[in-house]
Amino acid sequence: MKYRLAAFLLTSLILTSCANPTLWGTYSTPTPDAVSTQSSIEALSPSLLPSPTVSLLIHPSATHSLQTKIFIPTDTTQLYIPSNTPFVSSSPLENPLKPTDTPTSGTPGSSTLYYTQSGDTLPVVATHFGVDVSTIGFSSPLPEEGLIDPGTPLVIPSSLTDTSPSEQILPDSEFVFSGTAIGFDTTSFTNIADGHLSIYKEYLGSVGWKTGPELIDKVSLENSVNPRLFLALLEYKSHWVRGSPTNFAENVYPLGYQNERYKNLFLQSTWAVQELSIGYYGWRSGTLTDLTFPDGTRIRIAPDLNAGSVAIQYFFSRSLNPPEWAQAIDPRVGFPALYTEMFGDPWVRAKDIEPLFPAGLKQPNLVLPFDPNREWSFTGGPHSAWEHEGPQAALDFAPSTDSSGCVVSEKWVVASAPGLVVRSSNGVVMLDLDGDNHEQTGWNLLHLHIATKDRAKLGSWLEMDDHIGFPSCEGGVSTGTHLHFARKYNGEWIIADGPLPFILSGWTAHAGSKPYEGTLTKGDRTITANPVGTAETIIFREQDE
Repeated sequence: MKYRLAAFLLTSLILTSCANPTLWGTYSTPTPDAVSTQSSIEALSPSLLPSPTVSLLIHPSATHSLQTKIFIPTDTTQLYIPSNTPFVSSSPLENPLKPTDTPTSGTPGSSTLYYTQSGDTLPVVATHFGVDVSTIGFSSPLPEEGLIDPGTPLVIPSSLTDTSPSEQILPDSEFVFSGTAIGFDTTSFTNIADGHLSIYKEYLGSVGWKTGPELIDKVSLENSVNPRLFLALLEYKSHWVRGSPTNFAENVYPLGYQNERYKNLFLQSTWAVQELSIGYYGWRSGTLTDLTFPDGTRIRIAPDLNAGSVAIQYFFSRSLNPPEWAQAIDPRVGFPALYTEMFGDPWVRAKDIEPLFPAGLKQPNLVLPFDPNREWSFTGGPHSAWEHEGPQAALDFAPSTDSSGCVVSEKWVVASAPGLVVRSSNGVVMLDLDGDNHEQTGWNLLHLHIATKDRAKLGSWLEMDDHIGFPSCEGGVSTGTHLHFARKYNGEWIIADGPLPFILSGWTAHAGSKPYEGTLTKGDRTITANPVGTAETIIFREQDE
């Protein structure tokens, strides 16, 4: 053991991480009904209501029928309220089939009845509403850090006065690469639309020539973002899908980001996905609460919005000042209206998919992705799943090696759980744990930097501990041989240090103060990530794990 440790220290002092802002390196181009019925209100104990005429906002679906009719609790008679302050609705229910655009506002000393949405946790809800967790009322014990079942009623003090519009404009399932994307053919849609995108081609240094639809599919698949969203943004910003760009800026910067480093469709798309992800996952995690516009104006985000709607509000706030931004997010004349015109009502598709995180969701049992009793190192704590500013969903592991740099290891990456290989190319192996052959649904595990040699074949079923392949630097820019490992559920990246923590053979991931920093803990043992493979980063998987 001492010899092996010495050898490890001598040979593994190399950087092993995903080091480039984009994993694909450089490129070039040669040229509910809302529940407002009296019966729902009467379900609450009369002593808890200030008057029989109170208007209550039911979530998670704002005013759409797809979620609330499923998740409205059957017993709210024991709802605990930490104060005797009156209720106010966080949004009126004038039309039960259509969300409103009234900014969320509260009256000091009043409370709001909020029904939790998919992905909510108590700390994040408190952050969204600008209150302390201890001031939130609830009817039954709730997890302090974990996911709250969708539709759980909470009574929250009203502390916010002026916020962004609270109208939900895009379902979460239309933002992520979820089941609503199954069967959608980007190339066919683009060809029928017969716009500039249908004839566009671009050369990527890593994979060669790609058509416009192929680029959209590539960015969508790799970042797990719905391709419809990219197409609608392209059409809204530059008319690429159904027409042609009308000026130089629309031609070179089709998604509106006028920066010399982000010319043409591919890099514009990688920029866009990062901005969208900051909005979506920042809201999910509670790190984003405000929008800041180019003119310096700052607006608090309405606390009852879903993550998909916040992503759209955030994206347009990056380039538009409040008057133009308000028009862009307006469901009647702005981007949401165009989205519906192009693809039909997204809430209808979401009805069969959401909630993305069903009640009681837990991570399945996963083991460390390498053979027992083989020497590996924990080289990267929670960091982005794909693009540089994406959700902090990935962990890095590197095998001990006799050579530094990017060399193919002889130590196997193995399956952490049984599953079906639904992607196997360009350094990636995606393992679908529910075996339905769709990475848009259920649990999926991303293995990145897997060498071509002996890589698990597409369509093969793997049992736990079956070989995935050998770690390498393939599939992107890397400073050393390693495995980049991340999880998805129903198309959404699962943050490593979140309400569904990344747990491997009993080791639980915790984020550090910066990406790539962080720890794995198991009982009283802690391993701190370090891209330099030192003795302190060594991790073994026990034989019985």
